[in-house]
Amino acid sequence: MSTSSREASRPLEAARPREGRSVFLLSAGHACVDVYQGSVTALVPFFVAERAYTYAAASGIVLAASLLSSVAQPLFGALTDRWAMPWLLPLSTLLGGVGIALSGLSGDYALTLAFVAISGIGVAAYHPESARVARLASKGSHTAMSWFSVGGNIGFAFAPLLVAAVVATGGLRCTPFLVVPALAGSVVCLPVLRALQGTSSGGRARTRAGVDDVRSFVTLSLAVVCRSIVFVGLSTFISFYARQRTGGGVAAGTAALFVLYLGGAVGTVAGGSLAARWDRVTVVRRSYLLTVVAVAGVVLVPGPALYLFVALTSAGLYVPFSLQVTLGQDYLPTRVGTAGGVTLGLAVSVGGLASPALGAVADAASLRVALAPLIALPAVAWLLFRTLPEPAVPAPAAAPPPEPAP
Repeated sequence: MSTSSREASRPLEAARPREGRSVFLLSAGHACVDVYQGSVTALVPFFVAERAYTYAAASGIVLAASLLSSVAQPLFGALTDRWAMPWLLPLSTLLGGVGIALSGLSGDYALTLAFVAISGIGVAAYHPESARVARLASKGSHTAMSWFSVGGNIGFAFAPLLVAAVVATGGLRCTPFLVVPALAGSVVCLPVLRALQGTSSGGRARTRAGVDDVRSFVTLSLAVVCRSIVFVGLSTFISFYARQRTGGGVAAGTAALFVLYLGGAVGTVAGGSLAARWDRVTVVRRSYLLTVVAVAGVVLVPGPALYLFVALTSAGLYVPFSLQVTLGQDYLPTRVGTAGGVTLGLAVSVGGLASPALGAVADAASLRVALAPLIALPAVAWLLFRTLPEPAVPAPAAAPPPEPAP
């Protein structure tokens, strides 16, 4: 290689570690903010124990976190399509943490709902912009996006452990200590924002070239909704259900929630790797077929084997997670913020809208009856994905033909 070629390659070689560092920091920040999504469902058993809430009232807390988040996330996505707002990352992380930190201080049900809703707004503001910045930092890599997404899985996984460590020892009055991850997450994202200064991460958002495939995006969004209802439904009630089916105590329920969340980290990383071998649509379709069997096992199989099916369900639901984000961004190349807000944010929050209905059925009949309909939803997602195309990767521009010799 010539001296000039080596000199030209040095900026690219230096850029790769910087990009990897940025994705790592974004993943860490994603973990810090998604702790608060996982904390809502992890706090539900403590609200039931200390305040004698019914299943329906407890699931109303999940609804409060989800309702405003479901509405706000597409709005924040549309805003980030028009203007880049990287400052939202530290601000929204703090908002998500403060809401959860205050949720245990008042015994008033309405105030508890309000604080949890504030946390949901913070989470809603975070996801569209973080997905846009992560795509920018990762140069659109599916594997890098899976590592960004896995940060959220880790945050979810550690939420029940964090809540148990803080609240189980001192009660709900100790929830202010849960603000610590928010403080850490707001600091972690600052180096990324500095590294991306001068790019399209600041000022007016850059619009990617391409044609939006709205029909495919809507179909994808419906599949995301099915996945979300299964995930949030299990997140809300798996602690109670595991205790019933295994005859264990609080530890048995916390372990089931931890397995549900931690298995998502494995599934997300696997999804990025599998998409490098097969196309994303094929990987997601096969994953949803696995999930049908896994959810059936959760609902129908008693005893310790329940944990195996919880792990399989988690992997089956999370293999599609980051792949659906990049698919959505490729279906809407001119509105990647909106696509990220729907596929990344609503993948978790919209399922909370169905939680009160599941809670009402559980109160009227049993948890097993309430969870049984969740078996069918991955099958619906599989059917929806059978109609979806794999977005074509734009071909590089052809070199101009040589001019004819004079």
